[in-house]
Amino acid sequence: MTQEPGELESLVRQRIRALRLAQGWSLEELAARARISQSTLSRIENGRRRLALDQLVTLARALETSLDQLVETDTDDVVTNPMIDAAHGQLRWPVKAEPGVTVVRQRMTDPPPDNPSRMRAHPGREWLVVLSGTAILLLGDRRFRIETNQAAEFPTMLPHAIGAEGGPCELLGIFDRDARRGHQRGKDAEQDTGKADRPSP
Repeated sequence: MTQEPGELESLVRQRIRALRLAQGWSLEELAARARISQSTLSRIENGRRRLALDQLVTLARALETSLDQLVETDTDDVVTNPMIDAAHGQLRWPVKAEPGVTVVRQRMTDPPPDNPSRMRAHPGREWLVVLSGTAILLLGDRRFRIETNQAAEFPTMLPHAIGAEGGPCELLGIFDRDARRGHQRGKDAEQDTGKADRPSP
């Protein structure tokens, strides 16, 4: 999205004020952190002082952000449609700001495996929340019951498996690149094993 200079300036001023308020800082506090006068900061926020690059750099640092984020204008792709993974019964969304991170929504009906050899371990980290129903997470030699609106986060180097308890459950999971690859390889291997086990027609 192309913005006129005046629109960009206005956006940056709004963002500075919003970030300051989100931190719970007064004008005086941010001015002290940025080593500028309180009146200068007030004029910057209110549009009565021209924005200078050196001040933006200083303010970005004081607000614990980057200059790129302070002046970012790319908001064209706000809405994302899911990729449908019919083979695995999932909806997947990439996270644009964090390449490699994927959000997955999945409905589970089967209980977790009772055979430890079916638990997977691979590099990465996973976070999940139960949207409905109850899930059982097997993690190493421990068993966790995760109910609706509860979440779990764990390193996927621990052998793990998950399933439903007492009926279907729906999960929303966030996987980093390594965890996503590990799960994909695991599911593909299970499918190949299932095909090999089926008798030939």
